[in-house]
Amino acid sequence: MPTSEASDALLEFFADPAHLTLDLDTTVARCTKALGLQHAVVYLVDLQQRCLVPQTDVTSNIPVDASLAGWAYRTQSLRVEESDTGGVIAWLPLVDGAERLGVLAVRTSALTATTLTRSRALASLLAMTISSKRASEDSFVRHTRTEPMRLPSEMLRAFLPPRTIGNSHVVSTAVLEPAYEIGGDAFDHALTRTTLHVAVIDAMGHDLASGLTSAVSLAACRNARRNGADLPTLVECVDDALASWLPDQYCTAVIAQLDFETGRLRWSNCGHPAPLLIRGEQLITDALERDADPPMGVPGRLSPEPRHTHEIRLEPGDRVLVYTDGVTEARTHEEKLFGLERFADYVIRATAGGELAPETLRRLIHSLLDSQTGRLRDDATLLMFEWRPPAG
Repeated sequence: MPTSEASDALLEFFADPAHLTLDLDTTVARCTKALGLQHAVVYLVDLQQRCLVPQTDVTSNIPVDASLAGWAYRTQSLRVEESDTGGVIAWLPLVDGAERLGVLAVRTSALTATTLTRSRALASLLAMTISSKRASEDSFVRHTRTEPMRLPSEMLRAFLPPRTIGNSHVVSTAVLEPAYEIGGDAFDHALTRTTLHVAVIDAMGHDLASGLTSAVSLAACRNARRNGADLPTLVECVDDALASWLPDQYCTAVIAQLDFETGRLRWSNCGHPAPLLIRGEQLITDALERDADPPMGVPGRLSPEPRHTHEIRLEPGDRVLVYTDGVTEARTHEEKLFGLERFADYVIRATAGGELAPETLRRLIHSLLDSQTGRLRDDATLLMFEWRPPAG
């Protein structure tokens, strides 16, 4: 199909209001035809990022760690292989902003420059479509779960943001396990015009009440942030919300704000493990170690001391790793603690090898899970943000 005809066909698809209500199968089929492509299949990554699940074809799941499709997902780059039925299959990453959704398989007789451009356009279009629909269409959620989810986890996950966000200055990415049984851990990250906002929360207990504590804490954080509160006031708002609505509950947290234009990092530590700073190829020991304030909730309200806000200047390329104590309590098959140095070394080596931040955390949490003698003793959450301002 000539380029002009393909453009007209796609514009005609967009101009028809009916496209807004189409299911994914129909959207893929019509857009593929409009672009003059032979066949396309959407694969979304499962909740734990171990396999790619087909959404628009009756085919098998594809492992992320042992396939060319998984390579495209892990590296966010194009991969091509010969098709068993003739021609080639192009694997393209499905990415919405900085968030990895899965991959798109495009089958074609030959991969020309025109075909590649159209395939990439289709991948971008479908990524936006999926992101806009998955919050309200349960089919996306059901197809990317491999086991039933407990109620506290269901409630908490409704509050969580995308795993990865970012722009040209900063990227923030997080993982949380056990994926289907989380009880009290939660994370949040959001961007404004100049600031990355980050929160990692660990509520007391591992039940519905602890999940509710984290949910209220996240809501209080967002409410204060969106009302323009500064960091000390934001922490105070969480204290007030928990003390008012859940007086028997409390949580630890690190809440931080990074000015990604200047590298100025401010944070408050409420009874939580201190974040780690990785600079270049080394862990800067105790760089973010400060005396922690009491946990948020009633303990914070009863403390005679005001909350403390800490501040440092990051250098370009710095990575900050925030975690919950479920990470430090994880043990290997030999019943040895993983240790913070091991986690930091993992991040350092992965970064030195050119690995993307979301992929580093994906493999890191899998390394932790696969080394366990049984289930995790506690929720384990890892959030890492990297400041990478443009040169000059």
